[in-house]
Amino acid sequence: MTADDPIGRLEDDDYPAYTMGRAAEMLGTTPGFLRALGEARLITPLRSQGGHRRYSRYQLRIAARARELVDQGTPIEAACRIIILEDQLQEAQRINAEYRRAAGEPQPPAADRPDQADRADRADRADRAG
Repeated sequence: MTADDPIGRLEDDDYPAYTMGRAAEMLGTTPGFLRALGEARLITPLRSQGGHRRYSRYQLRIAARARELVDQGTPIEAACRIIILEDQLQEAQRINAEYRRAAGEPQPPAADRPDQADRADRADRADRAG
Protein backbone atom coordinates (compact mmCIF):
# COMPACT_ATOMS: atom_id res chain seq x y z
CA MET A 1 0.00 0.00 0.00
CA THR A 2 1.28 3.44 -0.84
CA ALA A 3 0.10 6.92 0.09
CA ASP A 4 -1.19 7.23 -3.48
CA ASP A 5 -3.34 4.09 -3.18
CA PRO A 6 -6.72 5.11 -1.68
CA ILE A 7 -8.23 1.68 -2.33
CA GLY A 8 -5.42 0.01 -0.41
CA ARG A 9 -6.09 2.31 2.55
CA LEU A 10 -9.69 1.13 2.64
CA GLU A 11 -8.50 -2.44 3.06
CA ASP A 12 -5.96 -1.54 5.77
CA ASP A 13 -7.26 -2.43 9.27
CA ASP A 14 -4.90 0.13 10.79
CA TYR A 15 -5.89 3.08 8.59
CA PRO A 16 -7.67 5.70 10.77
CA ALA A 17 -10.73 6.12 8.57
CA TYR A 18 -13.46 6.78 11.13
CA THR A 19 -14.23 9.98 12.99
CA MET A 20 -15.16 9.78 16.64
CA GLY A 21 -18.83 10.44 15.88
CA ARG A 22 -18.98 7.78 13.18
CA ALA A 23 -17.07 5.28 15.34
CA ALA A 24 -19.44 5.85 18.28
CA GLU A 25 -22.45 5.49 15.97
CA MET A 26 -21.11 2.23 14.51
CA LEU A 27 -20.55 0.81 18.01
CA GLY A 28 -23.84 2.07 19.39
CA THR A 29 -22.07 4.00 22.11
CA THR A 30 -21.09 7.58 22.91
CA PRO A 31 -18.00 9.61 22.09
CA GLY A 32 -17.42 9.75 25.85
CA PHE A 33 -17.03 5.98 25.94
CA LEU A 34 -14.38 6.16 23.22
CA ARG A 35 -12.60 8.95 25.10
CA ALA A 36 -12.64 6.79 28.25
CA LEU A 37 -10.99 3.94 26.33
CA GLY A 38 -8.31 6.38 25.23
CA GLU A 39 -7.82 7.63 28.80
CA ALA A 40 -7.46 4.00 29.92
CA ARG A 41 -4.88 3.60 27.12
CA LEU A 42 -6.70 0.68 25.56
CA ILE A 43 -6.78 2.44 22.20
CA THR A 44 -4.95 5.54 21.07
CA PRO A 45 -6.67 7.15 18.11
CA LEU A 46 -4.62 9.05 15.60
CA ARG A 47 -5.39 12.72 15.11
CA SER A 48 -6.39 14.44 11.90
CA GLN A 49 -4.60 17.61 10.83
CA GLY A 50 -7.35 19.51 12.62
CA GLY A 51 -6.72 17.56 15.85
CA HIS A 52 -9.81 15.35 15.66
CA ARG A 53 -9.66 11.73 16.78
CA ARG A 54 -9.67 9.13 13.98
CA TYR A 55 -10.16 5.39 14.56
CA SER A 56 -9.14 2.33 12.56
CA ARG A 57 -11.18 -0.83 12.05
CA TYR A 58 -8.78 -2.64 14.37
CA GLN A 59 -9.40 -0.07 17.11
CA LEU A 60 -13.15 -0.35 16.56
CA ARG A 61 -12.99 -4.12 17.10
CA ILE A 62 -11.17 -3.55 20.40
CA ALA A 63 -13.70 -0.89 21.41
CA ALA A 64 -16.57 -3.26 20.52
CA ARG A 65 -15.08 -5.93 22.80
CA ALA A 66 -14.77 -3.35 25.60
CA ARG A 67 -18.38 -2.32 25.11
CA GLU A 68 -19.45 -5.96 25.25
CA LEU A 69 -17.74 -6.39 28.62
CA VAL A 70 -19.06 -3.10 30.00
CA ASP A 71 -22.58 -4.02 28.86
CA GLN A 72 -22.20 -7.21 30.92
CA GLY A 73 -21.48 -5.09 34.02
CA THR A 74 -17.68 -5.06 33.99
CA PRO A 75 -16.18 -1.73 35.07
CA ILE A 76 -14.41 -0.02 32.16
CA GLU A 77 -10.97 -0.20 33.81
CA ALA A 78 -11.39 -3.95 34.37
CA ALA A 79 -12.71 -4.44 30.82
CA CYS A 80 -9.62 -2.72 29.44
CA ARG A 81 -7.34 -4.91 31.55
CA ILE A 82 -9.17 -8.07 30.45
CA ILE A 83 -8.79 -7.13 26.79
CA ILE A 84 -5.08 -6.41 27.24
CA LEU A 85 -4.57 -9.76 28.97
CA GLU A 86 -6.54 -11.59 26.28
CA ASP A 87 -4.37 -9.96 23.64
CA GLN A 88 -1.16 -10.87 25.49
CA LEU A 89 -2.33 -14.47 25.88
CA GLN A 90 -3.19 -14.73 22.21
CA GLU A 91 0.23 -13.34 21.23
CA ALA A 92 2.03 -15.74 23.60
CA GLN A 93 0.09 -18.66 22.11
CA ARG A 94 1.00 -17.52 18.59
CA ILE A 95 4.69 -17.32 19.50
CA ASN A 96 4.52 -20.71 21.21
CA ALA A 97 2.97 -22.24 18.07
CA GLU A 98 5.78 -20.72 15.96
CA TYR A 99 8.40 -22.26 18.26
CA ARG A 100 6.65 -25.62 18.08
CA ARG A 101 6.57 -25.49 14.28
CA ALA A 102 10.25 -24.53 14.15
CA ALA A 103 11.12 -27.41 16.50
CA GLY A 104 9.00 -29.84 14.48
CA GLU A 105 6.72 -30.59 17.42
CA PRO A 106 3.12 -31.56 16.74
CA GLN A 107 0.52 -28.84 17.19
CA PRO A 108 -2.08 -29.30 19.93
CA PRO A 109 -5.58 -30.20 18.68
CA ALA A 110 -7.61 -27.21 17.51
CA ALA A 111 -9.92 -27.60 20.52
CA ASP A 112 -6.94 -26.91 22.81
CA ARG A 113 -5.90 -23.68 21.02
CA PRO A 114 -7.92 -20.68 22.19
CA ASP A 115 -8.39 -18.02 19.53
CA GLN A 116 -10.82 -15.23 18.75
CA ALA A 117 -13.73 -17.64 18.25
CA ASP A 118 -13.12 -19.17 21.68
CA ARG A 119 -13.54 -15.87 23.50
CA ALA A 120 -17.32 -16.21 23.52
CA ASP A 121 -17.04 -19.76 24.85
CA ARG A 122 -14.67 -18.61 27.62
CA ALA A 123 -17.07 -15.79 28.50
CA ASP A 124 -19.99 -18.26 28.67
CA ARG A 125 -17.99 -20.53 30.99
CA ALA A 126 -17.02 -17.58 33.17
CA ASP A 127 -20.65 -16.47 33.39
CA ARG A 128 -21.72 -19.95 34.46
CA ALA A 129 -18.88 -20.17 37.01
CA GLY A 130 -19.53 -16.67 38.44
